[in-house]
Amino acid sequence: PQLCVVGSGPAGFYTAQHILKHHGGAHVDIYEKLPVPFGLVRFGVAPDHPEVKNVIHTFTQTARSERCAYHGNVTVGRDVTVAELQQAYHAVVLSYGAEDNRVLGIPGENLSGVYSARAFVGWYNGLPENRHLKPDLSCDTALILGHGNVALDVARILLSPLDLLRKTDITACSLAALACSKVKHVWLVGRRGPLQVAFTIKELREMINLPGARPVLNPADFTGLENAIKDAPRPRKRLTELMIKTALEKPGQKAAEVQAAGSREWGLKFQCSPQEVLPTADGRRARGVRLALTRLEGSGDSAKAVPTGDVEELECGLVLSSIGYRSLPLDPSVPFDTQRGVIPNSSGRVEGVPGLYCSGWVKRGPTGVIITTMNDSFDTAHSVLEDLQVGVLDVSTSRAGYRAVESILQSRGVRPVSFSDWEKIDAAEVARGKAAGKPREKIVDPQEMLQLIGH
Repeated sequence: PQLCVVGSGPAGFYTAQHILKHHGGAHVDIYEKLPVPFGLVRFGVAPDHPEVKNVIHTFTQTARSERCAYHGNVTVGRDVTVAELQQAYHAVVLSYGAEDNRVLGIPGENLSGVYSARAFVGWYNGLPENRHLKPDLSCDTALILGHGNVALDVARILLSPLDLLRKTDITACSLAALACSKVKHVWLVGRRGPLQVAFTIKELREMINLPGARPVLNPADFTGLENAIKDAPRPRKRLTELMIKTALEKPGQKAAEVQAAGSREWGLKFQCSPQEVLPTADGRRARGVRLALTRLEGSGDSAKAVPTGDVEELECGLVLSSIGYRSLPLDPSVPFDTQRGVIPNSSGRVEGVPGLYCSGWVKRGPTGVIITTMNDSFDTAHSVLEDLQVGVLDVSTSRAGYRAVESILQSRGVRPVSFSDWEKIDAAEVARGKAAGKPREKIVDPQEMLQLIGH
């Protein structure tokens, strides 16, 4: 069987890995629009979390298998259509993730000083499309809308001591910008309460222990929660207990440390929903956010935030919206649920299109961590293997696979990047990093990457 996967992030690689492992004859081609592989492992994981990037070793083993080939610098939907892939392969798996962000839909969202957390993360992680972001860090207060791990990542990067960041693979240009940053106070704002935060205890603990930054949590926000969490699942219980403990802690050693570091602080604000980004007098920049205060209806994860009618204004010159990623339709021939931002499917089989599958965020929505995506991709791979076994996928007719696609790409002047090409780029990045005392110095310009491999 000739199979192909669109997207080389965790979903794409885990799908390929599972198929290759459980079918001794299958050949899998992986297509990626960027010259470089690994998706959000490279461009989403925080630079100070190198251990999370260790999955790259597993993905590299998969890519080096003689039954697998990587073709970067190929945009499916533009350079080659999904229909053309379906002609060339017995099965096509769409694993291209979520490359957009959800919008707030409030006045002032487009003012200067307002950014999506997705673009900000892309900027400090070297995602080519965000390399020209130039976020304005000249204010002293930043407001992050959202209570997930990405929101905490962004807050941590804004407040981390430069000495810590210098030892990571954060990009040179974002390191230079952070060195001049005036941001000292970071507020993370959520529509719901402490029992609905979406971040995990590991990320919260890391933020609480961040050198030179003091957590500011209001004890009043946690009144009566000890009782409310008695029967909560253990992770939620431990997370809430840590917030309560931090809120009640007396400022001791940490306060002196922070004073010495120039009094940086961060805090969580609950039950506030952004109503409007307020403009400066000239109408160009953000100077604050008007927040609608909310009350909760219902309890636990399903609690809804309802505006009370009261509002509050928070001054800030930097607003980062971290309310989630969003998948986009890839090709008019592929069904897409715009409401939910996913491809309608059952166990990864795309509804109404035999031979077409999906895995990862475009299959189930942009939630969860790498391990969630791994299990989800194995589930899709299992569907493909099952369909091969029972003959839903007809392998009696041979398919040309990459040979067919290669001639299409040639006729359109597209030069794919192979995995060994990527390894040259990788080696160059590691060498540049070594010279700067970092694990790697990412190349952020695709043209420079292509020049390096003689394209």
